Amino acid sequence: MTSKLVLTQPLPSMVSQESDEWGSGICDCCDDLGMCCFAYWCFPCFTCYTTKEYGQCLCLPLLDYFGLIPPISLSMRVSMRQRYGIKGTICKDCLYSTFCTPCSWCQMSREMRRRNIQVVLINSKTT
Repeated sequence: MTSKLVLTQPLPSMVSQESDEWGSGICDCCDDLGMCCFAYWCFPCFTCYTTKEYGQCLCLPLLDYFGLIPPISLSMRVSMRQRYGIKGTICKDCLYSTFCTPCSWCQMSREMRRRNIQVVLINSKTT
């Protein structure tokens, strides 16, 4: 009987056929009226909820209220663009995060729901 020593395991890979654009526009808040109302009536709660769903610290967005440019909103938007391969610029992210903060958070929430990719691990063991 021979045994084979495995030095490296195959890494899971994800192939995405998603677009490299945002799934909805910055002003398409009415595409999801429930989330739009949630953001309008309780914006701090909405940002904390969205951040938690994204996998970050629940209270992180509360730090945005201490500066001119909201750093957490900006970093979440940039991170989401990078995670999903969405084209854009830091300049646009900065403008949207500063002047259209609620719309930007609603857009990020819609994008997370639209791109909710289920990860399926496939056994690569050969027999």
